Amino acid sequence: MRAGREGRGAAWAGSGRAAAHRAASPGEMDDIPKHVANFSPSRHTHFVPVFLICRCEVDFQKEISSDFVRLSRLALSGRQQDVQLFIHRAAKKYGQQVPELGDGLTSLLREAPTRSSPLRRQAEQPLPVDVDSRLELLRVETVTGIDHPPVLAPQIKERLSQLMLERLNSDRLAAVGLNPTRTVLFTGPPGVGKTLSARWLAHEMGRPLLVLDLAAVMSSYLGRTGNNIRNVLDYAKKIDCVLLLDELDAIAKRRDDGSEIGELKRLVTVLLQEIDDWPPTGLLIAATNHAGLLDPAVWRRFEIVVDFPMPDISGLQALLDALLTEHVEKSNHWVRAMSIVFHGLSFSDVERRVNAARRAAALSEQPLSIHLQQILRERIMEIDKPNRLAIASEMVLGDILSQRQVSELTGISRDTIRNACRTHDKFED
Repeated sequence: MRAGREGRGAAWAGSGRAAAHRAASPGEMDDIPKHVANFSPSRHTHFVPVFLICRCEVDFQKEISSDFVRLSRLALSGRQQDVQLFIHRAAKKYGQQVPELGDGLTSLLREAPTRSSPLRRQAEQPLPVDVDSRLELLRVETVTGIDHPPVLAPQIKERLSQLMLERLNSDRLAAVGLNPTRTVLFTGPPGVGKTLSARWLAHEMGRPLLVLDLAAVMSSYLGRTGNNIRNVLDYAKKIDCVLLLDELDAIAKRRDDGSEIGELKRLVTVLLQEIDDWPPTGLLIAATNHAGLLDPAVWRRFEIVVDFPMPDISGLQALLDALLTEHVEKSNHWVRAMSIVFHGLSFSDVERRVNAARRAAALSEQPLSIHLQQILRERIMEIDKPNRLAIASEMVLGDILSQRQVSELTGISRDTIRNACRTHDKFED
């Protein structure tokens, strides 16, 4: 009978559950019934209480949940070295209990970049630094995702697609004794998509983007800047990467400029020599907002020159469609109206203003259309009458505002707006 009662008072399981093999802590022993506490492992080595197994599993799940939250917090804070240290500890901590997890984490650590050597898989040496300031001369961007593809004119898309096609079919080029394009020069005003296009190319090619840090490269010591340039390009040549020399005009000005000192003229010569030696395995992209300042010899070093113009109405509509479609009602009318409002601005200016309006809408808990109207009010008087009438027509046809409200906003009479809408309706019919 006693054996029966003990059998009903506790459940038993075989020792195959590894989590239950540890000894119970003093705190746990307080919760264990006496007949279980008196259990003798020497006499029953193959039996353990089921509820101890369950408790071990619950504790294990809690530990994993807690560690996952801590890891997420470190990752979101951008502390890469702390993330890698935490993963290293987790691999040792869980390796015995879950070997697959430990092995997987260890494998990730072997492949992952570190701050001192972001491209360890391809180059063991650390990033080059300035001898005096100890600042790293390159910024490494592992392009994991882009909010939206760059909005580009058709002729620019064609040139960039050609670059991608060459890289994807380099073996076919090699078969006929050719290499893919090595060097490209992007020119155009600020904010038209030069840097974003470089990021997009790196993303599509699956390669890291290395960006020359001009602030770190420029040195006050004679000859030191040239050495920095050599170190940067020598490092990048060993990496299968995309190298971006942004603001090229700062280090490649015309050598016949009387205002420039001899050191900067020598720097241009160094840069030209390094570009000539650039290998076909990587892609070197230079960008400038002031093409007229470049030394004539610089132009000859680039196999392709891509000029980025200011966006036209169709380009602005494509960008606004990506920015507004999911965030405002009747977005097609807003896209057409705001493309007129923003005409003359760069892509980056437009994106910055739209994102500012979205933030304001989120914080005020108001519709985004309210804040788009505010932008329209601020710029409407800078727009000529025909374009104001086009904006007014979109607002009325989209039933965004009444004719009276649109008239007050645009300064166009209601009769003129009505006539424009009738003409539009007849044209549509």
